Amino acid sequence: MACPALTSKIAAPSSKLSMHSSFSAKKVSHSEKSSVTAQATISKPVKSPQLISDEPAWSALKKHVDEINKTHLKDLMKDDARVDSLIKESNGIYFDYSRQRVTPKTIKLLLDLAEAANLRGKIDAMFNGVHINSTEDRSVLHVATRARRDQKIVADGVDVVPEVWQVLDKIQSFSEKIRNGEWKGVTGKKLRKVVAIGIGGSFLGPLFVHTALSTDSSCIEKAKGRELRFLANVDPIDVATSLVDLDPEETLVVVVSKTFTTAETMLNARTVRSWLVSKLGEKAVAKHMVAVSTNLKLVKEFGIDPENAFGFWDWVGGRYSVCSAVGILPLALQYGFDVAKEFLEGANSMDDHFKTAPFSENLPVLLGLLSVWNVSFLGYAAKAILPYCQALAKFAPHIQQVDMESNGKGVAIDGTPLPFEAGEMDFGEPGTNGQHSFYQLIHQGRTIPCDFIGFKKSQQPVYIKDEKVANHDELMSNFFAQPDALAYGKTPAELRAEKVKEDLVSHKTFLGNKPSVSLLLPVCSPYSVGQLLSLYEHRVAVQGFIWGINSFDQWGVELGKVLATKVRNTLAAKRREDGAAVSATEGFNRSTLRLMNKFLEGSATISKTEPTTFPKHL
Repeated sequence: MACPALTSKIAAPSSKLSMHSSFSAKKVSHSEKSSVTAQATISKPVKSPQLISDEPAWSALKKHVDEINKTHLKDLMKDDARVDSLIKESNGIYFDYSRQRVTPKTIKLLLDLAEAANLRGKIDAMFNGVHINSTEDRSVLHVATRARRDQKIVADGVDVVPEVWQVLDKIQSFSEKIRNGEWKGVTGKKLRKVVAIGIGGSFLGPLFVHTALSTDSSCIEKAKGRELRFLANVDPIDVATSLVDLDPEETLVVVVSKTFTTAETMLNARTVRSWLVSKLGEKAVAKHMVAVSTNLKLVKEFGIDPENAFGFWDWVGGRYSVCSAVGILPLALQYGFDVAKEFLEGANSMDDHFKTAPFSENLPVLLGLLSVWNVSFLGYAAKAILPYCQALAKFAPHIQQVDMESNGKGVAIDGTPLPFEAGEMDFGEPGTNGQHSFYQLIHQGRTIPCDFIGFKKSQQPVYIKDEKVANHDELMSNFFAQPDALAYGKTPAELRAEKVKEDLVSHKTFLGNKPSVSLLLPVCSPYSVGQLLSLYEHRVAVQGFIWGINSFDQWGVELGKVLATKVRNTLAAKRREDGAAVSATEGFNRSTLRLMNKFLEGSATISKTEPTTFPKHL
């Protein structure tokens, strides 16, 4: 199917600043303080942009790969001085990367690469509100959404922190009215159930945090009698499961869409609005629906009072928006504003660390540099995120979006095709579930670097009398054992010494030398969840800054949307033409045409007089 108009539909606005010239003019040593201003980095534009792979620091690392390939982790781990040098601690987070395929020389070379990429200047530019998202001509200031009230963060000449706190104060006031019953539904009942409608970053981030907090003892107490659900997929099955057993008289709906035009979100919002109206009448919309949006005109036309709209800004990307009203409103409604604030404080603490810590001690910088090393130099295309905590069940899916939507790019920030591998495939599952799923491949198949995340204390400690260990200790025994199994492996000689049958030796051999990092935190609390979120957001930014790509746009999601519009219009027309088929003259290729007609054959047409219908159990 030809798409001659596609370019004009998704073309980016021109940027005020060339991103490469913004960041390449003055290389700032990683030993310099972060007080270096973004303005200093843009004072002398570079006429000929240079890919990071053209830098001597990149070549030095490429050459260094040969040295690393002559080593094995089981030997590197014998060097106590090396191990100790590759363990860092910050604000309760213990970070051990000694099981990475690196030596102190590797780390020095990676820090040299950071200097060559002007990483310090790029970090400062982000915090100083420079339009580092050049293809959309925007600042990147998700850090401002969790800024302390006394901080100052400027975008386009305006301190945005007062605006952020104006929204947070409004969320606190509104959530308290809902929770204490001052704000009631149209029939006078308290609104104890919340359905948050959004997709992508408006769903995955808030769901991750909610899942992490829902098993914390103090959060359970604060959420007593309340329920928070999320509706994201436009699939009507998701509507059915999100609304099942809900009493509309006790239900508040939060519609999350910056523009109030997101196709999937708005169809779901109209569907839920129809459900509310069918049960409670038109007046229910004003009392039972609120919005997180900046398009007050469309919010009002939808039937929601603009006073009940909570704003955010174009300098907050969707996948980075969980600390804005996108996440904080539903979280505050469920757990109270104090819990949401503690989560923000944790994220803010990691922001401060990222901005000010020397790179050799900087957790997000080290994580990002290690990922660059693994992807671009050692050729490991994927990463497994393995939290040994069931509360983090939705962490990997969220980071999957943050990372892959941010860094899934094939061109540098100036549009030059990248001559090296960039971007990372993320997946994961809580331990020990993952051990019985995909660890087989990790141990004896492909090399996939792993992030192991554990906590000293469980949210829900259990000990059964006469059991050898408590449940959490059983879990954490695996947390400690798996990284060593990956690093050391097991040799044929060791197996033969154990009298393993010769025909099984090759099957039971583990090559080892599989890299991982271990992160150990005190407990899965609102504060530590905020820390983890910020840590991984900044890890992704570091990767993009080094690779020289724009981690803050997402043009790759646009093409499918454009093509879907034509499909949607065609399906709508054929549904109302009894027995009509898609013809070859309608612009679809042969394969798509046959698929669509097969779909239409097996599903009913929609009459113009068809009444509104919902799943039967609703």
